[in-house]
Amino acid sequence: MNATIVVLSPAGLQIAQTIACHVSGAEIHGLRTRVTDANVIFDDAMAHMRQCFAEGRAVIGICATGILIRAIAPLLKDKRSEPPVVAVAGDGSSVVPLVGGHNGANRLAQTIAKALGGHAALTTAGDVAFGVALDQPPDGWTLANPNAAKALMADLIAGQPVAVDTQLEWLQESHLRRADNAAIRLTATLAPAIPAERELIYHPRRVVIGVGSDRGCPPQELIELVDAALSQARLARQAIACIVSIDRKADEAAVHALAEHLDVPARFLTADAINKVADRIPNPSDIVLREVGVPGVAEGAALAASSAPGLAVEKQKTARATCAIAVAEHIVDPDRVGRARGSLAVVGVGPGTPAWRSAECVGLLKSATDWVGYGLYIDLVHDLKHGQNDHRFPLGAEEIRVRHALELAGNGRDVALICSGDAGIYAMAALVCEIMALDPATSGLSDAAHRVAITIAPGISAFQAAAARVGAPIGHDFCCISLSDLLTPWPAIERRIQAAAAGDFVVAFYNPRSMRRHDQLDRAIAILKEHRPANTPVILAANLGRPTEACKVASLAAFDTTQVDMLSLVIVGSSTSQTFTAGDGRQFVFTPRGYAAKREALT
Repeated sequence: MNATIVVLSPAGLQIAQTIACHVSGAEIHGLRTRVTDANVIFDDAMAHMRQCFAEGRAVIGICATGILIRAIAPLLKDKRSEPPVVAVAGDGSSVVPLVGGHNGANRLAQTIAKALGGHAALTTAGDVAFGVALDQPPDGWTLANPNAAKALMADLIAGQPVAVDTQLEWLQESHLRRADNAAIRLTATLAPAIPAERELIYHPRRVVIGVGSDRGCPPQELIELVDAALSQARLARQAIACIVSIDRKADEAAVHALAEHLDVPARFLTADAINKVADRIPNPSDIVLREVGVPGVAEGAALAASSAPGLAVEKQKTARATCAIAVAEHIVDPDRVGRARGSLAVVGVGPGTPAWRSAECVGLLKSATDWVGYGLYIDLVHDLKHGQNDHRFPLGAEEIRVRHALELAGNGRDVALICSGDAGIYAMAALVCEIMALDPATSGLSDAAHRVAITIAPGISAFQAAAARVGAPIGHDFCCISLSDLLTPWPAIERRIQAAAAGDFVVAFYNPRSMRRHDQLDRAIAILKEHRPANTPVILAANLGRPTEACKVASLAAFDTTQVDMLSLVIVGSSTSQTFTAGDGRQFVFTPRGYAAKREALT
């Protein structure tokens, strides 16, 4: 559970640390003026709790219930989707689930109370009366008709009896009043079913669907094949635990389309795992064995993932797809079956300040299991961390960094490769694509790494941030040129500068100076001086978005290159770029697009 433990005083920190040891994925967030030893520090308690709740995180407040209620009250809408909110007394004696009782809050409160030796003050009627919530079955079970639960719970609380299916083992120790002939019924079934008027139907997730396909199989072909097989076997969608196939199909679009269609995870098995049940595959194929190393993909994957003695549906096939269905004897946990495809998100977090992060970037960072990057870049997003594993690399280890990220993703992890600025501008996105484009036979990457899902999230680049700080110098045609000759020979860089100068582009210079490179910027400025007037504005920006940010404007004639360091960016205007000073004394730089001529035509 992604949970935030909110601490408002030093006294609550020890309680928070105890809770964090018992609630997996929980982070401690502390009020800056009172708590320093926390994963995340915040300034405004009400705003921070409201933000965490809005992001779908469980909120555990070591504070008065009133503080939590006032913080989240404006956001309360749908009790079935809202995350848990739990208040913990300052001495740990009482734990009160305030919101999301049937969405994990009651269980969370009980876990916390047990860890602290306190009392979980449950107030939801079903939990109080029977020690169970019928609309919140345990993991691996799905309630087919949740909208009927409230009325039936009211009848049970009023004293009416209930008939409980013996398969519902998690209800056996509840305090329900039972009668085999009762009008209210709680039923367990693998089959599709229409509930009776006073019946709740539960489906155990025991069904495993094995699939195989040709490369590029149309998704609809596989979906229709599986839907027909489920109908033939009279198995409910809500009883499906996962879709499984051989690991060579981890990047097959049709398999993932099927998983999305059925709203279940896709998992992938090695040939070795499938071959452990090779002798039980009812319809083996020598052709498949030669091509992929197993005698049957769909049947073998279904048997291996379910540990079932046989198949409920043997191999069904179309021109380009196959499927088989197995029913396990017990609930199937997809996280214990094979591995997920894995994903790599290449994210640009902007030049420095959190205000410049995109919503997509934040979402990808929060959903990742692992962060990979240069240590400074990982530090820039520490406020978003909630249990991710850090993989820190020194500056300059770019290819090692990318390969490590891809292999992590190949193991089924959701990895974020963190870049500053925009991931696609002088950053890791191009290198990821370059390595993925290599011949798999000689790339040095595992087969799994070559099959991960890739997402590249744009960010605000340094030249955009620098331009915004001074106005609109890139309001017309511009280009970016890196002066680093570590990867590009200087003669090639110089030709690009000459072309940009002749074309009258605004030029943003990245990597203008380093510890060993001192003269490239001087040479670049000298080239531009041959094509630009002396009063052309030049912007020098450093540490953008950080406390030590500095942004200066000078003329091309007066620009002092010795002020530039390796954390700087330089933007040189075109021959048409202008400056003006606002009434408050702020200097602006802009490059007109030609609207003056348009205005003249109108007048």
